[in-house]
Amino acid sequence: MLACVVMMNNPFLPGRDRKILPVAQPLSVRDWLDTEGIIEFDRPTLCLHNGQAILRADWPSTVMGDGDVVTFVALPHGGGGGGGGKNPLKTVLSIALMVAAPALGGALAGSMGLTGSLFAGTAFEVGFGTIMGGVAALAGSALINAVIPSPRPSVPSLNFSAVGSSPAPSPTYSLSAQGNEARLGQPIPVLYGRHLIYPDLATQSYQEFVNNEQYLFQLHVIGQGEYDLEQIRIEDTPISSFEEVQTEVVSPGGSATLFETDVVTAPEVAGQELLSAADGGAWIGPFTANPAETMVSHLGIDVVFPRGLYYANDAGGLETRTIQWQVQARAIDDQGVAIGSWITLGSETYSDATNTAQRQSYKYAASPGRYEVQLQRIDAKDASSRAGHEIRWGGLRSYLDGTPDFGDLTILAVKMRATDNLSQRSARMINCIVTRKLPVWEPATGWSAPVPTRSIAWAFADACRAQYGAKLADGRIDLNALHTLDQTWAARGDEFNGIFDSSMTVWEALTRISRCGRAVPVLQGGIVRIIRDPPQTMPVAMFGPRNIVKGSFKLKYVMPGDDTADAVTVEYFSSRTWKPDETTAKLADSQGDNPAKVNLFGCTAKDHAQREGLYIAANNRYRRRLVTFRTELEGMIPTYGDLVAITHDMPRWGQGGEVIGHQGDVLALSEPVEWTEGATHYLALRRRDGGLAGPFRVEAVPGESTLVRVLDPLTVTPYVGGSEERTYFSFGPGQAWAQTARVLAIRPRAEQVEIVAVAEDSRVHVN
Repeated sequence: MLACVVMMNNPFLPGRDRKILPVAQPLSVRDWLDTEGIIEFDRPTLCLHNGQAILRADWPSTVMGDGDVVTFVALPHGGGGGGGGKNPLKTVLSIALMVAAPALGGALAGSMGLTGSLFAGTAFEVGFGTIMGGVAALAGSALINAVIPSPRPSVPSLNFSAVGSSPAPSPTYSLSAQGNEARLGQPIPVLYGRHLIYPDLATQSYQEFVNNEQYLFQLHVIGQGEYDLEQIRIEDTPISSFEEVQTEVVSPGGSATLFETDVVTAPEVAGQELLSAADGGAWIGPFTANPAETMVSHLGIDVVFPRGLYYANDAGGLETRTIQWQVQARAIDDQGVAIGSWITLGSETYSDATNTAQRQSYKYAASPGRYEVQLQRIDAKDASSRAGHEIRWGGLRSYLDGTPDFGDLTILAVKMRATDNLSQRSARMINCIVTRKLPVWEPATGWSAPVPTRSIAWAFADACRAQYGAKLADGRIDLNALHTLDQTWAARGDEFNGIFDSSMTVWEALTRISRCGRAVPVLQGGIVRIIRDPPQTMPVAMFGPRNIVKGSFKLKYVMPGDDTADAVTVEYFSSRTWKPDETTAKLADSQGDNPAKVNLFGCTAKDHAQREGLYIAANNRYRRRLVTFRTELEGMIPTYGDLVAITHDMPRWGQGGEVIGHQGDVLALSEPVEWTEGATHYLALRRRDGGLAGPFRVEAVPGESTLVRVLDPLTVTPYVGGSEERTYFSFGPGQAWAQTARVLAIRPRAEQVEIVAVAEDSRVHVN
């Protein structure tokens, strides 16, 4: 047998500092570690068995068999700078990794059930990406955002769909690349909300001539799924201003009727002149009409009379001239070997008396197959200088047999007649303003039919459910939370309007969608959840000296420095101009001289960008106290983003202890409490389930430092016995009865739980 163990020491660069060790005989994970002399890792380490995370308790029973792969992923740890000192910014970045822990993407998303297979040609592709979701962004100036990741630059990730090729620029977001192109090997766009898009060419464009007028046929892919088409334009002008242009929108599952869409143009035909045998000419060609493994039902040719057809007589008039030619085709196999004899598709004659260039197209039916085609002139050429009697082979087309299936794509068919009103450049500047149609979920009725929507929630759900996304069942998505958040975002006017046209992991896409709603995706118990950073007033748990492990409490202050940003410049794509724009947000007492720049992908409104800029700026100023402590299993009560109350003597965050007696409205406390003259004091109690009751107004009992009288009705009966933990209390004047904090990470540590949190400040949520 042959198994292997991969030791991944650098999760940021999985291919670097990696060791691959062969395993020649069946061993349990624990036995293999013992043979290598590894008793414990020096950093927090995850173990993946064939992509699935396994607990340490299962290491002795998990046996590596033939073909198995066990990966040990060392998580980032630490935060100190060199030289014996501490680098506050590096500390914040290490804490940011803890923040990202609930939202691990890329390599770890697979072990949590969010991979699926690569789906080439889509905008959402799952693969190995960076582990940190970009919680702290550094863009010119230092910027801290501990709870919700700061927006990252909108750049493409690794191009999984075209190995070896570099990502192509976005035809919509890159101003230098705006236009319609056939982006071979690049993702099919996925658009959410309302947006302008320069759609990619779905097939090779082709042309035909009718009565010497040129018609151009283009087929565009608007995107995957259904769309409500608001407007079609050529550059900035509505297409209705061009009477020579016809369009047809093909919904998913439909077929185009405006023109034949599966047409191949042979590049070998490029204006070769046809000569008769009398002129010393021969057959031109044969040229292959269609690629291998394709069948055609019709063949088409273009002929051009570049000087027109005429003879200039002595009176100065133009006399009629005629040209004759023959078109032949022969069946060939996929290797290009002839499997049939030549057949005549047509013997054509064309007459005219004009010195204007003439172009004509001819189309012939053929039995389904693969063909090569040749042409020859039949009549002799009039070489007189007075005559225009020249014919050239202008093009060869094959019309493939059958009706193409576009699948779940919305297609735009465009037929354009060449006139002075259209230029070659403008023909490649077709754009559309569309709104994505998505199903909307209701708790009572389930999913609706697709409707136009700009909702962040249903874009998030679609990325989780769709075939081009994570392909998750509804049971693995927290739909109730999305429904609740959808109402919040709708009331605030928060929307997601963006196009995914570059390859990226599903998790990165979910992160970008969430960030437009001040939220972050989280994997919890195999369920994809989305957590927003709203104002919270009621802590879900209370921690104090009685349930914080002695010596584990750490408080770090991240002090501002010269490079700390005092404002935030938010880049967004404006729906007014459909061009990149920016707005700078600063707090009322900030100078705004040193702004940090962030890109809010999916934002198209200035007021939305301004709100998020103020939120980021407030985070950067007010959330700079980072708390770490250990507790017992009650540390599993809160989850990422929850508000908890912390009481501790070191920073003088309230006063805490146990309730040791209860009689009527008087409580006896285990510790004497200090009273502040003229202030209203509050006392909060911990419930038996770990939750918080209160806070309740209290007053002192004269002459007793350990007794308080409760002025508000108690909603919980304190336990003061000895068979279980007594009820804990937290006490202080006004809001100082405890320090509220937002949970950033919860990490098991043997029989204890380590909690990382950031001290909360209500000023963050003003906007």
